[in-house]
Amino acid sequence: MSTLPSHTGVAAGDDQIAHLVTGEAGGLKPTLKLRHLVFIGLAYMAPVAVFDLFGIVSEETDGHVPLAYLVVMIAVLFTAFSYSRMVRFFPIAGSAYTYAKEAINAHLGFLVGWATALDYILLPMVNAILSGIYMGAIFPGVPFWVWVALTVIICTGLNLVGVKLSANLNMAFVVIQLIVAVVFVVLTIANIANGANGAEFGFRPFYSGDIQMVSITAGAALLALSFLGFDAVSTLAEEAERPTRDIPRAIFIIVLVAGAFFLTVSYVMQSLFPDVSLLEDVVGASPEIAKYIGGAAFQAVFVGGYMMAVLACGITQQMSAARLLYAMGRDGALPRRLFGRVNPRTGVPVANVLLVALVALTATFVDIDQATAMANFGAFLAFTFVNLSVIFMFFRFLKRRTAGAWLSFVLVPAVGVSINAWLWLNLDGLSKVIGGVWLAAGLVFLIVKTRGLRAPAPDLTGPINIGMYE
Repeated sequence: MSTLPSHTGVAAGDDQIAHLVTGEAGGLKPTLKLRHLVFIGLAYMAPVAVFDLFGIVSEETDGHVPLAYLVVMIAVLFTAFSYSRMVRFFPIAGSAYTYAKEAINAHLGFLVGWATALDYILLPMVNAILSGIYMGAIFPGVPFWVWVALTVIICTGLNLVGVKLSANLNMAFVVIQLIVAVVFVVLTIANIANGANGAEFGFRPFYSGDIQMVSITAGAALLALSFLGFDAVSTLAEEAERPTRDIPRAIFIIVLVAGAFFLTVSYVMQSLFPDVSLLEDVVGASPEIAKYIGGAAFQAVFVGGYMMAVLACGITQQMSAARLLYAMGRDGALPRRLFGRVNPRTGVPVANVLLVALVALTATFVDIDQATAMANFGAFLAFTFVNLSVIFMFFRFLKRRTAGAWLSFVLVPAVGVSINAWLWLNLDGLSKVIGGVWLAAGLVFLIVKTRGLRAPAPDLTGPINIGMYE
């Protein structure tokens, strides 16, 4: 009979899964409902992130930002499908690391987790840098490091309190962001309707005769960063009340809601400014557009909404990074005494939260280009191996060979692998070099730890019979 590692949860009910995964003393506590998961994912992605790269991508794609968003949204949906598959088998913390380890190979799983850790650990640092940049523009007299430190301290404090409070705060932060964004869209539409800047609604942001697919692909590779976070909720599977039902639902809701939002906002912005070279600052295009459509008062509101996004991102990014390190520590891939422990009262991996905070504080020494380049590498690698994990699950464990099984376990994830590899190839050279160095360091660490890969990799679970649901 075929077997899967335990904690798969496909045959068991959600309550049983929660008991299996969290029944031991000091384990993570299952307290999150579907709405919490959705808002955590949206907060992690930061809906106002659509404003960060608009000017840069518009210049790259020659005024086709919505088309680039459509391309990357389709790509992400394929990977989201694979995440929804894998979380039903493994409703436990660890995400791509756990999936690759259990479905493909334990040693390879460690390397995937190592690469993913780079993405998760560095994103709070990127967030802190953005905080310093935006607040520094308003208060140039305040040192950059002050804003970095305040952002990290606030996010760390909220994460140490517990995941439920952080989730509820993120719900409020996301609502504030959405309100600001809706006002932005309404004001932009009003300006277009009044003929401001000679603008008009049309289909050109999605298609024109001068489209260069190489440029669209490069733009899509950049915009994929806007979607990073839809997968973050998979790291909270052990803290969801009904993980096998709610995590897959949350993943698709997050991608579809965020995708519709990104398309709408980028379309009205591109319609108003089809040529961003007319703006004084392409990199800071969005605040400039905010002032253009609503004056200095709305620009202040806009920046305030963005800072809500900074806090929301900081909380959720730090939360997810800490839990990924917890999964690797609990499994023995990292020192268990440091990384594999949680506070028995709050259910928070305190040491991991503090470690991620220390890394984020290095934002005072790193510029945004370097930080973003380092974070890009792990994301696409993780997405690729999540899709590969679904394919390996099919051939290694499942007995079904129906047309539907071939479609959902082989064809769809194979397309996901191809798309993510395609986007990875369009990353800049610096991100590949830095990511490669990080991955090489992980390989050396693994070889030393396993005595030349001869020793077995740390194992989290034992076998369980899955014949009943094949």
